[in-house]
Amino acid sequence: MKIGILSRKASLYSTRRLREAAEERGHDVRVVDPLRCYMDITAKRPKVMLRGEELRFDAVVPRIGASSTFYGTAVVRQFEMAGAFTVAGSEAIARSRDKLRSMQLLAGEGVGLPVTGFAHSSRDIKGLISMVGGAPLILKLLEGTQGMGVVLAQTRKAAESVIGAFRQLDANILLQEFIEEAGGSDVRALVVGGRVVAAMERHAAQDEFRSNLHRGGTANPVKLTAKERNTAIRAARVMGLSVSGVDIIRSKRGPLVLEVNSSPGLEGIETTSGVDVAGEIIEYIENHARDGDESQEAATGRKPRKKRRKGSGSGSKSSARPRPRPSSRTADESE
Repeated sequence: MKIGILSRKASLYSTRRLREAAEERGHDVRVVDPLRCYMDITAKRPKVMLRGEELRFDAVVPRIGASSTFYGTAVVRQFEMAGAFTVAGSEAIARSRDKLRSMQLLAGEGVGLPVTGFAHSSRDIKGLISMVGGAPLILKLLEGTQGMGVVLAQTRKAAESVIGAFRQLDANILLQEFIEEAGGSDVRALVVGGRVVAAMERHAAQDEFRSNLHRGGTANPVKLTAKERNTAIRAARVMGLSVSGVDIIRSKRGPLVLEVNSSPGLEGIETTSGVDVAGEIIEYIENHARDGDESQEAATGRKPRKKRRKGSGSGSKSSARPRPRPSSRTADESE
C-alpha cells in the first residue's frame, strides 16, 4: 500500500514512528510537506502536485500543525477528492481546531465539559465571570495552542484585569470554570478507530497549572474508568476523528473533556504507556483503507473510489514499549 504522511518535518518523533511502523509492515511510505504541495483544482481528476510530480497515495496520514491548518486541510481535502483514504478528514481537522465549534458540538451531544462562556471583548465583565461560577477561573484566547494564551485568574479582580487586556486586543475569549480537585492534572486518551489504545495522566510542573508536556509537565500510565473511556470515544466520534488525542479532566461530577486533538503527538503517550501507538494507527489503515471510510464520505460528499491495492503487509499489532528515541519536537507537532 502507498501511504503518504503529511508532515512539515520527517525527523519529528511522530512522523518518524509512523513511517517506521508502516515500513515494518511492508508499505511504501513517503513523507510530504503539505505546504510545499500545490493543487490542480479544476481538473476532471483532482491532483496534488509536488515539484512537477503528481502525488498518488492509497492512504494519507495528516500531521497538520495548528499554524498551517487552512492550507493543510485544503491539501487533505484534495487527496480525499482524488479517492485516497484519510486517517483524519479535512472537515474533522478543521472542526477540532475550532475550539468554540468543537465545544458546541460536544455539548450538543451531551459530552461532559467544564462550564464555559464565550465572548468577544465583552463589556459585561461581571456577568461573564458570574456565568462560569466566579473566580478562580481559566481564560483562553480562542486561537491559543499547546497551553499558550491560557491564563488562570485566582480572583475576580485578576479576571477582570485579564479580560480588560484581552479586550484591547479585540480578541475572542473563552472562560472556563477551574476544576480545583484535579490538582493540575489531566488525562490524555489516544483513540484509534473507536477504541482507546493508550492513556496517560499528565501533571503540571511546580507553580504551573497547565499540564502540557511542552510546558514541563510530567506523565505516568493510567487506567481509565469505563466512563472515562466511553467519554473519550464519544468525543472522538462527535469530532469525526478516527485518530485523536482526547484530553479529559477528572472532576467531582465525572470526566470532562477539555480538548480533542486531531494530530496528537506520539512521543509522550508511547514513552509513558509503552504502547506502539504508531503501529495501532497503521493497523487501522490496513483494516479500513480498502473499503473506504464513513468520515471521508461525510467530508467530501462522495464515496471514496475503490482501488486495487498492493499487499498491506503481514505485520501484527504490537504493544511493546518503543525504543527510546531523541526528542525533536517543533511548534508544528501537536501535543
